[in-house]
Amino acid sequence: MRYYLAIDIGASSGRHIVAHLENGKVITEEIYRFQNGPETLTAIDGKEHLMWTHERLFTEILNGLKKAKELGKVPYSVGIDTWGVDYALLDENDKEVGGTYCYRDDRTDATIPTVHEIVPFADLYAKTGIQFATFNTVYQLMDDLKTGRMAKAKSFLMLPDYFHFRLTGVKKQEYTNATTTGMVNSVTHTWDEEILEKLGYKKELFGELSQPGTEVGEFSDEVAEIVGYKAKVVLPATHDTASAVLAAPLEAQTPYISSGTWSLLGVEQNYAHTSEAAREAGYSNEGSVKGQYRLQINIMGLWMIQQVRHELDDKYSFAELVERAKANPVEYEINVNDQRFMAPDNMTAEINAAVGKELTVGEMAYVIYNNLAKYYDLSLKALEDVTGEKYETLNIIGGGSKNGFLNELTMKYTGKRVITGPAEGTAIGNLMMQMVGCGEIADVKAGRQIVKNSFDIVEL
Repeated sequence: MRYYLAIDIGASSGRHIVAHLENGKVITEEIYRFQNGPETLTAIDGKEHLMWTHERLFTEILNGLKKAKELGKVPYSVGIDTWGVDYALLDENDKEVGGTYCYRDDRTDATIPTVHEIVPFADLYAKTGIQFATFNTVYQLMDDLKTGRMAKAKSFLMLPDYFHFRLTGVKKQEYTNATTTGMVNSVTHTWDEEILEKLGYKKELFGELSQPGTEVGEFSDEVAEIVGYKAKVVLPATHDTASAVLAAPLEAQTPYISSGTWSLLGVEQNYAHTSEAAREAGYSNEGSVKGQYRLQINIMGLWMIQQVRHELDDKYSFAELVERAKANPVEYEINVNDQRFMAPDNMTAEINAAVGKELTVGEMAYVIYNNLAKYYDLSLKALEDVTGEKYETLNIIGGGSKNGFLNELTMKYTGKRVITGPAEGTAIGNLMMQMVGCGEIADVKAGRQIVKNSFDIVEL
């Protein structure tokens, strides 16, 4: 029996999920889980910044790999996915330069005007199709240029590419995650040399882009000694949303919401929409397999309720917060995508300030869920305007698909037929592309049929 291992690392936690094919179904098992989150650390500029503890994350990656051997489920191949936009810079000795910044850090506040002065955002969008977000890599790198961090760099690797390098000693830059940087041309599917040149970014940092399913290499001798075996590393779609959408049982071009810390609402398209209307609607064109795109918008998602729960010392489960929300419906309107909710010192206080009243726990939860569903509706209408299509069905995938109350509110406001699942979409999509790369599944279409046969897909 051939086992595959997906390492899916999100902004709040990571998990190792092992899988195999059996009687036309993919059988999955979570074997290891660990916590994640940015920390305030002193960076290369001597100031405090929100950073990822990448060495701790790599240790957790190794711990989960060791667990697979303990369970007698040594993987044939391994693949890692994470969120987009964040990266590592390596020096001539392949050592990390100045830590790993978190996308929620505010260092781009000073660099966004600089970038737009050199390349106006309308020009960036026309070339890349990537919507404006304060954390886009193109703005982060300007800070590296200004602080001298880039001058010390010989390699640029998105986080999953960096971890794959740590496992194998091989550097590959994966396509779907590279598109989140805002520096990949939407027509050529390669780094846009004009953007790099105008901004003064070192071109040698940006190499050939590899498609999901590409083999990176096998574990180095050093890693094999630590975990007890050698395995292949095969690229999944390393951007977690790209993996999640690949696992979605989408028929024709059905819109989706990948629901988690972020909610990504969009639809698969065969070409990038880089019109002024798409730009003004805030829609992004992020890469998928074989030159396709996910025309999608970033919505703040469950981040807000996660932060509120944390500020309540995690004494309520998410299920308890849902029950309190149901019992306390209040009609306060907030814009869940307002920048004020991106990384406030206190989310609870920020929401109270937005509504002009101190809310109870139940009211707070209701305000978040209700306004999130309303924003889904607005975003879906904008998507229909951009594509010129009318959609009847909405597929909600990811961990948030298990939130029945939010799903009901979404159905109420959008008026769409709502299908939910799979919940572990990202890991399943990761595993699916490994299996395609290793020849065990023919292609994405065949993989989606296997997903349909394997997991609970529920119509509300």
